[in-house]
Amino acid sequence: MAVDREFNDQVEHSEFSSQEWGLIMTATDLDIEHAEDPENARLVADTEKLPQIMPELDNVRKQMAQMGGAPGDDQSGGGGVLDSLKSALGLENLGNGTGGSDQERIEAAERLTQAYADALQAHLESNGKWEQVRIAYQE
Repeated sequence: MAVDREFNDQVEHSEFSSQEWGLIMTATDLDIEHAEDPENARLVADTEKLPQIMPELDNVRKQMAQMGGAPGDDQSGGGGVLDSLKSALGLENLGNGTGGSDQERIEAAERLTQAYADALQAHLESNGKWEQVRIAYQE
């Protein structure tokens, strides 16, 4: 989809890898708020399921780290030994630029999914499809 290709740049510049982004999107529903009102209808990201995928997001991140490609590695400031110690102590998400608390990651994912929803709506509007989608959503 054109929006996905265009949005890849934002994902690449986010704290999430493309694999993590795919997982985030599987836990995100897109809804239309105020669908009955053409002037105020808006595509919104429903992210209420994100907390449920945090353990799997951690698994993806760990697998990527083992392969040497964890997101945010360029900001980590740590090295192999330090990261190994943090991991062994269960502190791998503290202060290394790659993790953050679940709540921080959820908030970052919410911002990114809403940006995606906004981009999708803009794409639909520019192609004359938004009205059709908005009406179909109401049915």
